[in-house]
Amino acid sequence: MSGEEFRDLAARVVGLAGGLYAGLDGARAYPQASGTEVRQAFDEPLPREGLRGAAFDALEDVIRLSRLPTPRFFGYVFGSGEPVAALGDLMASVLNQNVTAWRSAPAAVSIERQVVRWIAEALGCPQLQGSLCGGGSSANLMGLAMAREALLPANESGARAGTLYCSGEVHMSIAKAVALLGLGRSSLRVVPADAQGRMSLRGLEAAIARDTAAGGSGIAVIASAGTVSTGAIDPLEEIASVCRAHKLWLHVDGAYGALGSLAQPHKFRGLERADSLSVDLHKWLYQPVDCGLLLFRDAAIARRTFAHTEDYARVIGPGPEEDFAFFEESLELSRRFRALKVWLSLRYHGLEAFRSAIGADLQHAQDLAAAIRGCPELELLAPVELSAVCFRHRGTATDRDLDRFNAALLRRLIANGEVYLSNATVAGRFALRACFVNHRTAGADVAKIVPEVLRAARSVSAGRTTNQAS
Repeated sequence: MSGEEFRDLAARVVGLAGGLYAGLDGARAYPQASGTEVRQAFDEPLPREGLRGAAFDALEDVIRLSRLPTPRFFGYVFGSGEPVAALGDLMASVLNQNVTAWRSAPAAVSIERQVVRWIAEALGCPQLQGSLCGGGSSANLMGLAMAREALLPANESGARAGTLYCSGEVHMSIAKAVALLGLGRSSLRVVPADAQGRMSLRGLEAAIARDTAAGGSGIAVIASAGTVSTGAIDPLEEIASVCRAHKLWLHVDGAYGALGSLAQPHKFRGLERADSLSVDLHKWLYQPVDCGLLLFRDAAIARRTFAHTEDYARVIGPGPEEDFAFFEESLELSRRFRALKVWLSLRYHGLEAFRSAIGADLQHAQDLAAAIRGCPELELLAPVELSAVCFRHRGTATDRDLDRFNAALLRRLIANGEVYLSNATVAGRFALRACFVNHRTAGADVAKIVPEVLRAARSVSAGRTTNQAS
C-alpha cells in the first residue's frame, strides 16, 4: 500500500468516526437488530482476491449494528472510549511495537513506565510500580500469582494447599484465578458481607482464626475497592492491618472503583497499603479497551514469579534503563503499546479533567438515587457508595414474580433503545443496575432513566393484562 492510499483510507475511517461521534446524542443506546440479522450482515466467504478500498464499505454496517458509546449507556462497568485515546490506539497500531523490553521498543517502554508512575501517584500509591495488561482479570491473576509465590512458592515443584479470603461480593475473576493457579476454588474462604456490601472484619478474623487453628497456610486477602455489583468498598485500612498481623498478602481488586479515589480519596484510605492492586483504565479513566493495570509493591517478587527467560530473549543492556524488560515482571510476552493512548489522553486533557468527570459520574449516581427515592413505584436495593445504582420496580406481585417482572422490564427497556441498563443480584433479588463510568453523560441523560423504566414497566404490565384476558 502506498502512503497516499493509506492517507485516503485513513481519512475515510476518520470521517466515519467523526460522524459517529457527532451523532451519539441522538443514537440508540442499543442496536435494533436480531442475532440473525447481524450474522447475515457479515456472512460471506473469505475473499480469494482482495477487495481493496471496497473492503471498507462494510464499516457502515459494523457501526449500524454495534452498541455505540452513547451518553445513555449505563450497563456493566464499561468506559466510554475517549476520542484522543482512540487516536492513540491508531498510532500504536501503526507503530506496531512489541513492548517486551526496552531494546525492542525504547519509546514505548519508557512511556509505559511513565504512565504507570503517573497513575500510581494519582491513586496516592507512589511506592507501587507495575505494568499494563489486558484487564482486571489478568491483573488479578498476576497479583494472586505473586501472592502465592511470595508465601507458598510453587513455580518449581507445584502448588501446595493454601487459603485465600474474600467477601461474597468479590469479582468472578478471583475464582477463575485461584483455579488457574492450581490452588482450587475450595481454597477461597468466603467472608460474609455487612449490610453495606463490605467485607465483615469480624468474619474475616474468625475465618483466619479457624484456619490457623486447623493448621492451614494462609496466602492472601482479596479486598474490593468497589464491588462490581454495588460499588461497595471494603474497609481497606482495617483489612491491611489484619493482613500485617497474620503475615498475609493484601491484594486489592480496584478494577472498577480505585480510580474513584481521584475524586473522593477519603473513601479509599488503606489503598496505599496493598501488596498488589488491579486497576482498569478502560473503565473509569474512559480509555478504549483493552487497558488494565497491575500495581505491586515489590518488583523482586514480581521477577521471582514471572521471570523465566531463554537465551534468545535474554536482555543484555548497558544500564538500568536499557536492560529493563516487562516480560520479567509480567505474565505477558508479546505486548501492544497500550500506554500511548493513556499518555496522549492525560497530556491532552490533564488529570483535573478526569477528576472532574469522575466526580460528575459520582453525582449522577446520587441524582438517580434521589429520583428513585422520590418515585413510589421504585426502590433502591443497595447503598450508593460509588457510581453503581441498584434498584427495582416494586410491581404488585410476590417477590418471586417481582424478579421475573423486573427481568421482563429490563428486556423491554433495552428494546426501547433510549437508555441501557444492566442487571445484578442483590441479596438474592433481581436488580436493575445503572453504572456511571461515562464521560459523555449529562444530567439530562440521567433524568431519562426513571421515566424510561416506568414506561417499560407499563408496557410489561399491559402485555400481561392482555395475555391474561386472552
